[in-house]
Amino acid sequence: MREQTVAMYCVLDDLIRYTRPASTPPPATSRRLTDAQVLTTALVAARFFGGNLVVAKHYLEQHWGQNPLDKSGFTRRLHALADTLYTLFATVGDVLKQLHDEARYVLDSFPVAVCHNTRIPRCKLLRGKAYHGRCASKRSWFYGLKVQVVATSDGIPVEFYLHAGAESEQTGQRGLPLDLPAGSVLYTDAGYTDYAAADMFNEASGSQQQTARRKNSKRPHRPAQVFLLQYFRKGIETCFSQLTARFPKQIHAVTAAGFALKIALFIFAHTLSQAGL
Repeated sequence: MREQTVAMYCVLDDLIRYTRPASTPPPATSRRLTDAQVLTTALVAARFFGGNLVVAKHYLEQHWGQNPLDKSGFTRRLHALADTLYTLFATVGDVLKQLHDEARYVLDSFPVAVCHNTRIPRCKLLRGKAYHGRCASKRSWFYGLKVQVVATSDGIPVEFYLHAGAESEQTGQRGLPLDLPAGSVLYTDAGYTDYAAADMFNEASGSQQQTARRKNSKRPHRPAQVFLLQYFRKGIETCFSQLTARFPKQIHAVTAAGFALKIALFIFAHTLSQAGL
């Protein structure tokens, strides 16, 4: 745990210096915590303490001598750094793409419910039918967000996108940058079937999208393609199992933005863990 904490802080601190323009003024010395310390605390919470920011903050204050900061002040700092967090994840994802010589990726989604279905009328975190989605693989309904994830064939997330649970897979795919190296292969399930979008992606990116076909498909795959789809798509199911195992029984958040931010922290922490940090 100590080694992982040090490694995450060093990587975040270097990435923040690398991604920010040279003209950006340094953080005010009057601040109790640097941006790297705030993000490291949040990632430690997601990786080791089930997303509990208070416990992670107390751990770093007691064992690492980090300057104390009250809970509300820390939460405000963390929310102010949300865009920085997403930028850092994108940077780490780009590095992992360049290191992934196999150039095979898998796109899939998983639901994250904010409450049990019986509590939907009383839910204040999210409101509206847009969040009432259906998980086809589990044949069940949920109320919350859907997470689109692009992972390497080794099961390391390199891109993600959050959207309302009722939106389709194709809508979620359009929210992803899908900035893959030329010559890559992207495997998806039948829920992402959109011939026009797939043709446009193949032509514009120099990569190839292989989507599982339904029985009545106009473009059926050859047996070899079906085998490769089934083989490589198994990895992302393992990735989702490992990722959701980090979630607590219920993700505690006061606002919708805080709920989405905690999901992003869990994904970032899992990516760093799978990358060996």
